[in-house]
Amino acid sequence: MAISPGSGPETTTNDDRPETDSETDDGAETDGRTGAGDETEAEGGAGAEPSADTRAESEGGLESETAPAAETGTRSARADGTLVWPARYVREHLVHSGVLLFLALYPGIYTLLVNSPLRSELLAVLPEIETMVAVFYFGLFAMSFDFISGYTGYLDFGHAVFYGIGAYVVLLVATGKVPLLPAETPFVLVLVLAGLLAVVFAVLIGAVSFRLTGVYFAMITLGFGQVVYVFVRGWDYVGSNPRDGIAVSERSGFEIGVPFVDSLDLAIGQLTGDELSVLAIELSTTEVSYYMVGLVVVICYFAMQRIIHSPFGRVMIAIRENEQRAAAIGYNTFRYKLGAFAISGFFAAIAGGLFAGFRRTATPDNAFFFLVTGDALLAAIIGGFGTLAGPLYGRLFDEGVREFLSKAGEGGGLLPYLREHLSEAVLGTELLGGMTVQGAIETFLNGHASLYIGALFVLFVLFVPDGLLGTIRARLGGPVGKCLPDRAGEYVPERFERYWKGLER
Repeated sequence: MAISPGSGPETTTNDDRPETDSETDDGAETDGRTGAGDETEAEGGAGAEPSADTRAESEGGLESETAPAAETGTRSARADGTLVWPARYVREHLVHSGVLLFLALYPGIYTLLVNSPLRSELLAVLPEIETMVAVFYFGLFAMSFDFISGYTGYLDFGHAVFYGIGAYVVLLVATGKVPLLPAETPFVLVLVLAGLLAVVFAVLIGAVSFRLTGVYFAMITLGFGQVVYVFVRGWDYVGSNPRDGIAVSERSGFEIGVPFVDSLDLAIGQLTGDELSVLAIELSTTEVSYYMVGLVVVICYFAMQRIIHSPFGRVMIAIRENEQRAAAIGYNTFRYKLGAFAISGFFAAIAGGLFAGFRRTATPDNAFFFLVTGDALLAAIIGGFGTLAGPLYGRLFDEGVREFLSKAGEGGGLLPYLREHLSEAVLGTELLGGMTVQGAIETFLNGHASLYIGALFVLFVLFVPDGLLGTIRARLGGPVGKCLPDRAGEYVPERFERYWKGLER
């Protein structure tokens, strides 16, 4: 029996395509809710029997798909189907590759642009490298939040518990306060242990919370989160003043790489990280942190993506669309929800550990407080719920706007730009009520980034309910990773068309 979620986006496509994976903006495969025109299969991998038409297409599709390539002489997809999968993989990951390439080159691009004649303008707009590091680790946390909330439909308002666990485990081990784990324990190993501890907490919290649904689930997880937050604020074992959190001063750096192999480790940190020279290119401590934190985030992202597109992930989506129907066909939805909760907790703890490793400090307010979960919710709504990669873009949008509206002395932004380029005469010009231009700038810009972020959030909820990534997918008529190559094929010169068609599905 196939799960049919009705009017939701996870419905069977009209042509019963055998492919079940879909991809996001950066090539991420997703089954999120994206509005009309973005239909994917919900029953693939959920125990559903394929239809006769689907079986026929699966068995005979290779010939039909590869015939054009064979006729044109392209070797990308032979008539016997030998090279079909590699060619298809390359085509469907073009967006993946493009985004990863851009991120890999971003530090160099940023350096070139801020040293160009348009330095002032670009400094005001482009996010700094340090800001991008924060986007990476918090974006991973937001993606872990989307993993449980966007793909099962259960809003976890206490998700900051797992983020805080990851941060505090890293710092407690680094200060020698965890029995059997010396302060020199490899950072990567500590990240994994923090993730496993978060899994234990997730199972305990989920075993109680998943007895409820809807707003009651959201409230009980919020309650658990606040209990842990209050406990940590008064936990004297952390330090003499636990409200101030915990910091590391002894350890030189937190290394990411292969444990116990110093030559394959690079330390991250704002001031204590490693510097690196590669092919006459000097990388600063911040740039090394950018690449190493980004590497961990990419690995975690692909792991979550693969889980979503496994049979387990298909059941998660079925639960989101119609939990009663999923239970009716024999799935133990409680176990699947608990498993998804544990997985999301694991990756949230990894994100918290990266945050603590880079900042070398954490407090209850920036690790366990419920507003940390609120920031993840904001990123998910702006980027797109149920898209996995969307929350990362949502966090980038959030941080970019905050930096653009930052106070003077905090890097590039609109306020320093106006102060630098407006003359004294313009700044002293009187507006309404005797207020000068400079006074208006100070009143409406200085320190009010959160106000404008809140206004943008309201606008997104009202006019872009599917988020940035979801809206783009709806406009393209399907997943970006699959639709964009199709659109690009329309502009391929005729003499190269046969090679492009060799990569078609």
